[in-house]
Amino acid sequence: MIYVDTSVLVALFARELRSHAVARWYAGTKAELVSATWCVTEFASALGIKQRTGQVDHEQALAAWELFGRLVANDLRLLTLGPSDFYSAAMMTLDAASALRAGDALHLACAIRAGVKSIATLDDVLSRNAQRLKIKPVVFP
Repeated sequence: MIYVDTSVLVALFARELRSHAVARWYAGTKAELVSATWCVTEFASALGIKQRTGQVDHEQALAAWELFGRLVANDLRLLTLGPSDFYSAAMMTLDAASALRAGDALHLACAIRAGVKSIATLDDVLSRNAQRLKIKPVVFP
C-alpha cells in the first residue's frame, strides 16, 4: 500500500515539471494506492490556484478534475480523517523543527494510522518527515 500525497495527484493530471516521472510511476505501480479524503479539497484548491495564476484555463481544470474523479473511483482508496488524525497532525506541526504545514501533517497522520510503508510525494518537507517516521518515499526519477 502506497500513500499518495496531493502533490503527486496534481502532477498526474496538470502539466508540471515532474508530470512525466509521476505518470511513468503510476503506469508501472501495482500497489494499492490510498490517500486521505482531504486530498479532494486540496486537489480542487490546486486547480483553482492554477486557474488564477494562468497555468491552466477553466476547461483544462475541469478535464483534470474529471480525470481525478476517475482515479478516485477506480484506483485510489480514500481514507477518512478522524479526530485522532487532527490531533496527531497538530502535534507534528507544533514541532517547529518538522517544518510541516497543516495539510501535509494531516496526510502524514493519516498515512501513519493506515500503516503504510511508502509515500508518494513531491514535497521535500513531507518526504523528510515521512523518512524520519520510517515511511519510505517513492523516488521519481
